[in-house]
Amino acid sequence: MKSFVYVVAICIERQTLIVRQGKGQKDRRTLLSHLAWKIVQEYISEYKPQRWLFPGQSSDRHLTERSVQKVFEEARQHAGIMKKVSIHVLRHSFATHLLENGTDLCYIQELLGHTSARTTQRYTHVSTKNIQRIQSPLDRLDLGD
Repeated sequence: MKSFVYVVAICIERQTLIVRQGKGQKDRRTLLSHLAWKIVQEYISEYKPQRWLFPGQSSDRHLTERSVQKVFEEARQHAGIMKKVSIHVLRHSFATHLLENGTDLCYIQELLGHTSARTTQRYTHVSTKNIQRIQSPLDRLDLGD
């Protein structure tokens, strides 16, 4: 079984997470949204976790990857999403949304922990929103009537 992703540091000031041994067994820094941080703070306030932010069935063990997959599957069904998707789709969606909102591919590469830009460029074929915004140079010509 693969190792689970561990967040080893939360930097509130920089709004980032440092992820250790994530996809590809790589360490990387990624975004921490205001909304996610607010939800985590509420969770901490209510459940008061001790050793692990998300403990498993036993408080001395972390939540397993399989448990997270089960929770994700239940949430998918509860939301009425019929398409069979995995947690990994969230990673792709994150990258695609960043790209469609104009984030430079170099930054997306860094956030995803890709060594090669070619790996990140795979997301460009998914995003057609930006292509639709491009105006042809011919349409800018003023040819008069």
